[in-house]
Amino acid sequence: MRTYAHAGAGLLLLLGGWTPVFCQTVQTETFDRDPGWDGLNNRSETFERRTVTQDFGYAPDVRVGGPMGAIGGSLTPDGTPAYYAKVLPASTFDLPLQASGTIRVDKGPGNALFGFFNAGTINEWRTPNTIVFRINGRGDTFHVHVECATSKWRANAGVIGTYDTVADRMYPIEFPGDSVHSWSLSYDPAGGDGHGVIAATFDNERAEIKLSEDLRTDGATFNRFGLLSVVKHADSPGSFWLGGLTLSGEVVDLSGDPQWEGLNNRSTYVTDNVRPRFNFGYSPTQYAGGIAAGELGGLFFRGDCRYAEKLAYYGAKLDTLTLQKTLRASGKLVLRRGVSDSTTLLAFFHSKHSVEVNESQSQGLPSDVLGFAIEGPSSQGFYVYPVYRVHGDDVNSGVAPGSRLIYPDGAPHTWALEYVPPGNGPEARITLTVDDTTVTMPVSAEHVATGASFDRFGLVTPWIDGNGQVAYFDDLTFTAKQ
Repeated sequence: MRTYAHAGAGLLLLLGGWTPVFCQTVQTETFDRDPGWDGLNNRSETFERRTVTQDFGYAPDVRVGGPMGAIGGSLTPDGTPAYYAKVLPASTFDLPLQASGTIRVDKGPGNALFGFFNAGTINEWRTPNTIVFRINGRGDTFHVHVECATSKWRANAGVIGTYDTVADRMYPIEFPGDSVHSWSLSYDPAGGDGHGVIAATFDNERAEIKLSEDLRTDGATFNRFGLLSVVKHADSPGSFWLGGLTLSGEVVDLSGDPQWEGLNNRSTYVTDNVRPRFNFGYSPTQYAGGIAAGELGGLFFRGDCRYAEKLAYYGAKLDTLTLQKTLRASGKLVLRRGVSDSTTLLAFFHSKHSVEVNESQSQGLPSDVLGFAIEGPSSQGFYVYPVYRVHGDDVNSGVAPGSRLIYPDGAPHTWALEYVPPGNGPEARITLTVDDTTVTMPVSAEHVATGASFDRFGLVTPWIDGNGQVAYFDDLTFTAKQ
């Protein structure tokens, strides 16, 4: 339901007369029906759906440097999880883990995970409850990473590579494809000053992850070992084969079918989760915890301002608003999926300036935007933090200290945003409250003087491309007229 109200009836007695402090028209939208907001590319048909084929599991006729028999096949990254794995007794960061074996990565693209994970919590690029290798195909060669993620999505990672002390950078080793390599993966709960250590070797090269106290406190539970697809948008498949497996000191017999558990590992289907095939707007769902079914959201990718078809928005039409007067918005939100290098923007924006095609790649925020972003790093969760950019290149400086971290766990959150113009304190500022966390971002006098104009409120894409999130918003109230 769409409702309007006049807010700010506060009056100030000055010089014997009544002077209005502010007066606004605010709009409330509960999405109990399709509001028919203005949209641009938000239901994209430009980028074709893709057929995804997962074809991996037990392979009796494949040899990986030893006797016949292997685990593997073709794995395709996609938003739908797929795995083939041995069911294990539940383990935690308090218990040791060990696995070793051989691997062959066919030449070509693709990426996949293998190691310890939890079948009940597969979600996102950094899947919670994991201690795994990540294999990234690079044509004739491939890279090897090792990573862990806790029950709260917080993560740490390393790479099998060489460290450049001058550049302070780790360079992954380029391992040749179509050849057999040995590997081992172990976790020692007593290592690393008692917080735990993950040790990984690959062809005698070693990487190590020391758990921090925070990660150990988060905890994790593992109940599977095997091959796991990378959960993100649909991408190119690759072929990976495991052999010579040993788990917790016991040799895995692959001379016959081990009857491991499979999920979507022998399947073919068509997916809409193709970067950047935007699919957001009105939704009849109720994920964000609104008072009634219906909300705003869906699959939201970063955009790319160099191409008209890679910019999108969905927003309510407003009178033209500026930085000279107060702006307010509030509502509920939920993050259901978030991949590394992804951002969702809910903001006051401009229907022309914020989606103007141009060659600039210096700034991810669109022109003429004021609102908040949901953004990584995925190693910690996703920050919800205030953002703005005026009409030009001037932009806020980044994540406000103390901003709220949320996780792609489907938990709803409440939020409220207020922009206060100059003259109501020492300087203009944006205040964002998410649940019980409040942060304030100053807006400089120079930026206010440059100015910005807003004629929409809703979702609008960033200007530098990246991955996608699935987020929803409900029970929105926002300034419609100043």
